[in-house]
Amino acid sequence: MPDLGGTWHLVGWEIETEGRVTHPFGESPTGMICYTEDGFMSACIARADRPRWSTGNPRKAPDAERIAAFESYFHYAGTWRTEERAGIPHVIHAVTHSLNPDFPGTEQVRRIDLEGDALTLSAQEGPRHHRLRWRR
Repeated sequence: MPDLGGTWHLVGWEIETEGRVTHPFGESPTGMICYTEDGFMSACIARADRPRWSTGNPRKAPDAERIAAFESYFHYAGTWRTEERAGIPHVIHAVTHSLNPDFPGTEQVRRIDLEGDALTLSAQEGPRHHRLRWRR
């Protein structure tokens, strides 16, 4: 199985739907995913151009700013394991914490493509195919 241990930095996230490619957090998102040796993981992704709060305090920020902050950031954490499915390596993230309240208690399955210090994690979600590219 591929060695995922350590910290990876996001290079890009794209979603392909029926031949059309989109970049949900823009062309240059930021992010990192960490895999610990004792089986824990944490992943976060953000738009590179997120504005600061106009009030300096999220509790006093206008609703539109709080919605924009939620829509421009993604995070989840939990445990991880690898397994082969149909001869292809996959990582399974068992989610315990997430910005998205529907994620805890789920398993997020990602196909692993690892070449040197380049890692691609991908998943099919209905007609949408997600590809997240990372570098050590």
